[in-house]
Parts: sequence; structure tokens; C-alpha cells
Amino acid sequence: MSVLALAGGVGGAKLANGLAAILPLGTLTIAVNTGDDFEHLGLLICPDLDSVTYALADMNNVELGWGVADESWAFMDAIARLGGETWFRLGDRDLATHILRRQLMQQGDLSAATDEIGRRLGIAQRIVPMSDDPVRSIVSTDRGDLPFQDYFVRYQCAPRFESIRFDGVEKARPSAGFLAALGDPALEAIILCPSNPLLSIAPILAVPGVREHIVNRNVPCIALSPFIAGQAVKGPAAKIMTELGIATTPAAVAAHYGELIDGLVIDTADVGALSDKRPALFATDILMRDPADQRRLASEVLDFARALSATAR
Repeated sequence: MSVLALAGGVGGAKLANGLAAILPLGTLTIAVNTGDDFEHLGLLICPDLDSVTYALADMNNVELGWGVADESWAFMDAIARLGGETWFRLGDRDLATHILRRQLMQQGDLSAATDEIGRRLGIAQRIVPMSDDPVRSIVSTDRGDLPFQDYFVRYQCAPRFESIRFDGVEKARPSAGFLAALGDPALEAIILCPSNPLLSIAPILAVPGVREHIVNRNVPCIALSPFIAGQAVKGPAAKIMTELGIATTPAAVAAHYGELIDGLVIDTADVGALSDKRPALFATDILMRDPADQRRLASEVLDFARALSATAR
């Protein structure tokens, strides 16, 4: 058996960590959003890939929600003294990842670099970028077009969100590891993690061929709502959807994914929020406060997928 998870952001990293903990070694592939990637201080920064990697390596900074635990900031202090850019903070331990990635990518692609970093950190499940081709998320706002990290970090999501596009996606191809997972005969479930549907999952689904592969696979595709009682669990999803005139409800999430998904996992606080027969619904406590919650929710999601698969037979 195998499972494919699509992930990005803090919520995606948490569920991916839960899945990795309960699934047999080597049976999980996590395809991660790279639309957030950008060049900074001469280095390729891959925020979502690193969040998932650090979570699975048990070295993520749970206080900040990003970066590495027990971080120090001598590098940023030195950059500030030299008059360099300090709006995007790179901790000393985090910096080592970016430098090693740059070195590895002089001899290979992003997939190879991600594999090697994961191997060195003792990660047994596979983390793959959605594509080895550059795709960049650009947010159109009332202040003009902004690269995603400018919108998200430099301006703290303050500009009004109008739309998003993914530059380069039309020429991108799914990474080899992503394609292998999509085509694996042993695939039992595809899980869309509780990541921001517009910022984190949409770039992955926009890579040519990905959506078609998911639709054509006869396995359950399960999405998790990132909302509880109208509020985003983490990040700017509620603000963005409100500015777009979209309700922050499970019904809106279901409408966004449409026929792509067979099931939707929602919080018990939102029971009764959907009346349609499709997708199938499973209600539980979706807030992941700690690793035990991550494992519990991952187990419930997999059980839900198996139940849908059995019903379809």
C-alpha cells in the first residue's frame, strides 16, 4: 500500500508528520508546494519543503511555527550590521539547510537535493517537490503584484488580496517522485492536507497533469478543511477568502475542490454546515495541538479513506 499527501504550510507539515509516524516506512510520499520558493541573499529558499522536512526530522520550531528549534540569530545580526536585507529572517541552523541545498543543486535538481537532505536527517518517508521546474506564486493586491514572500512576510498579508497566479506553471512538469506516487499501483489514498487551498494546494494542482492524474486514479481523494467555525486554524486563509468574497466554511472548501475530492474532513464545530451528499463528510477534532493529535487525525483520515474505498467497491 502507499499514500500520497499534498502539503504546504504549517497545517500541511503537521498532518504530514502524523501520517509519516503511523504509516509503514517507505509507503508515504509528500508532494510539497514550491510556489513559495524564492531567491534570497543568493540562496534558494524553500519554505514549505523545509517546514515539512523539519517536522518529519523532529527539529521544527513549534514556537515560531517555522524554522528550526533552538535557533540562534548571529547571521541575521551580522547581515543587519552590514546593511543587508533583514525582512526575511534566516536562523543560523536554518541557514545550513539553504547552503547545503545550493551546493547539492550544483550537481542535481531540487528533488535530488531534497532527497539527500532528508536522508541526512534520517527521514524514512519521501518528501518531493511538486516540480523541479521553477514556479512562483504572485499575489495581485491593491498595492500591485507581489511575490508571495513579499506579500506574506515583508508586508504581513496587509495588502488587500485580489488574485493569485503561478508564474512558470504552464511549462512545469510534476517531479519524477510525484509522478511515481501518482502512478503507483499500490496507491490507496490521496490526501489534500489542511493547507491553505489557494496559496498552498492550488499551485500543486496547477502543475499540468496533476489534476488529471488524481481524477483518473480510482482511489479516494480526501481533503481536510483548514477552518474551524469560520476561522483559519493558522495563517491568512480566512482574511484572503473574505477579501475574495468567499465564505470561510467547509462548504466553500468543498466547492473549491469540486469533483476532485471524494471526501472532506471537517471539525465537529462545523457539523451541519454542508447538506449536499457529495463529498462524503467526516467530522472530528481537526485541531492538531501536538504530535499525538497529528497521529490521531492522520489515523482517522486514513480510516475515512478506507471506508470510502470499501463503499465504492
